[in-house]
Amino acid sequence: MRVKCVICDRIDRLEDDLPLAKKLRNRSITTYMCPECDERIRVKTEARVATGNFRFFRSSHPAENEF
Repeated sequence: MRVKCVICDRIDRLEDDLPLAKKLRNRSITTYMCPECDERIRVKTEARVATGNFRFFRSSHPAENEF
């Protein structure tokens, strides 16, 4: 399965039997980020959280309790 990163427009290939590939096929709202963009966003978010000025705005959805 060919997938395109929503941030950097890099095209990657995923095996058809991976759980991520199945999620992307079955849920059209799910987007793909390449590992480099995912890592960059994770590091920057952790740095913003460490400053103490970052607030999580959470919904009342039950899945949000797991965070």
